[in-house]
Amino acid sequence: MIRSGNPALKESTFLDPGSGAIVRGDQGTMTLNGTVNKTGMLLLMAVATATFAWSQVSTPAGIVGAAPYMWGGAIGGLVLALVTVFKKEWAPVTAPMYALVEGLFLGAVSAMFNHLYEGIVMQAVLLTFGTLFALLFAYRSGLIRATENFKLGVAAATGGIMLVYLASIVLGLFGIDIPMIHESGLVGIGFSLVVVVIAALNLVLDFDFIESGVEQGAPRYMEWYGAFGLMVTLVWLYVEFLRLLAKLQSRD
Repeated sequence: MIRSGNPALKESTFLDPGSGAIVRGDQGTMTLNGTVNKTGMLLLMAVATATFAWSQVSTPAGIVGAAPYMWGGAIGGLVLALVTVFKKEWAPVTAPMYALVEGLFLGAVSAMFNHLYEGIVMQAVLLTFGTLFALLFAYRSGLIRATENFKLGVAAATGGIMLVYLASIVLGLFGIDIPMIHESGLVGIGFSLVVVVIAALNLVLDFDFIESGVEQGAPRYMEWYGAFGLMVTLVWLYVEFLRLLAKLQSRD
């Protein structure tokens, strides 16, 4: 059984809803190199729009206008992510759209964090890609194995974190904050460290899931879907690194 903490990459992704059988591609099958190449393309698209958003809001005066890019990118990215999850055969179109829109969100958020803590963005970028390549090496070399218990534990932890964030958003609408976890105290930093670790471990599940799709001969459009799922995890990991670094620097 395939399991992933990433909601975009779940165990039924490669199955036909009607028959429950593996979906086969008429136009070729999913390959690892194809998925890697498409992941790179999505990252470049996100960097392009992030650079544009950054250039628009990176000045002290421009920070005031960051909200449209941030919320527009976040909401647009969420809508496109949901569409991609439920209509995965549309991934060749919706995945690039997601990357472009999410880039606007990332550019605006990065500019805001960098305005408060100069240099924090480069640190978060290096940590994100350093984590990606370190875990990829560990996975490919067999140092980390995505066993069923490992998958179940990471998926459960990811679900718990999502529930905490959802509760935080809902309570925030009523002016109520969950104490300590969003602050720069030891509890807040500890919480962010845990979230970063869980987000990073989701990369291992993503690697395993994509490899399983390749082995099962999933249709070629699933290369875009696999790249999209990996992109979702990388965005989450990057944002969590920003939050953790901001908490650490605010204590100086």
